[in-house]
Amino acid sequence: MVKDVEHLLSRKLPVAAGKIAKQHFQENFLKGGFVNGGLHPWQPSKRLSSGGPGADSHYPTLLSSRKHLFSSIGYTPGHAKVTVFNDVIYAPIHNEGGTITVPVTARMRRFAWAKYYSLGGGRNGAQEGREGSKNANPDEAGKWKGLALTKKQALTINMPRRQFMGDSAELTEKIAEYLEKELLKIVNQ
Repeated sequence: MVKDVEHLLSRKLPVAAGKIAKQHFQENFLKGGFVNGGLHPWQPSKRLSSGGPGADSHYPTLLSSRKHLFSSIGYTPGHAKVTVFNDVIYAPIHNEGGTITVPVTARMRRFAWAKYYSLGGGRNGAQEGREGSKNANPDEAGKWKGLALTKKQALTINMPRRQFMGDSAELTEKIAEYLEKELLKIVNQ
């Protein structure tokens, strides 16, 4: 029985705990918040309130068509331990929140001008907000024009905390239930 318990703790439990943790953290994406003593919903992303025509404005916060952040949650079992991780470079800023400073480049300014013109900005006879413009959106076009003309050398972006990984009472409970079930199997053999 001692060998079976040792095998459970050193080999079987780390794999199962990693699998349970990965599933729990991915469920946080589907629920739209972090589950720890109940659901703590995330602040909605700005793209959801923009009302844009593209599909990206319809995906839930932190999700996209590729689900890159969601599917990058992984785990590495070890001897009597497991490491759960997300190796996407932008995962920590989403999980913990913070401030990002981005340099304003010439390429960024060209992109801003292109967006401005595509939204009905003043090129080829289309005036800002003019009714005849196919994609007239003066408010959105004005934001892009502002970015294109800014004198700033860098932009500061404040990212709200949208935790999807971390300590969770519900996760600890799920792992404890699994361990208890497996120990009872060994004892009742």
